[in-house]
Amino acid sequence: MTMILYGISNCDTVKKARRWLDEQGVAYRFHDVRKDGLDAARLQGWIDALGWEKLLNKAGTTFRKLPEEQKQGLDAAAAKALMLEQPAMIRRPVVEAGDDMSVGFSVADWQARFGA
Repeated sequence: MTMILYGISNCDTVKKARRWLDEQGVAYRFHDVRKDGLDAARLQGWIDALGWEKLLNKAGTTFRKLPEEQKQGLDAAAAKALMLEQPAMIRRPVVEAGDDMSVGFSVADWQARFGA
C-alpha cells in the first residue's frame, strides 16, 4: 500500500504531518496540489468519501478573501469549483492509504492508524 499525502508544501500542518511520518518511518508519496495539480475526479472522490464541508477550509486566508456573495449559499458544486480553482482552499493534508482516506492531521489519530 502506498500512502499519498496531498497538500501544499509551504503549509505548516502539512510540514508537521510530513515530519511526523518521517520520524515514524512511514513511507509515503507527497503530492503538492498547487504545483502538481488536482483533477476533478479525484476531488469528487474526496467529496464523496469525506464531504465537501469537511474538505473546504473556511478558516483559511484564501477562503476569507472571497467576496461575500461567493461565500453565501455554498453547495457541493460551488465548493468543488472553488477548490479546483484554488487548491489552497482544501483543508490539509488529505491522505489516501489504500481504501482509507482522511483530512487533517492529529498525532493521536495518526499514531493509531499509521504508527509503527
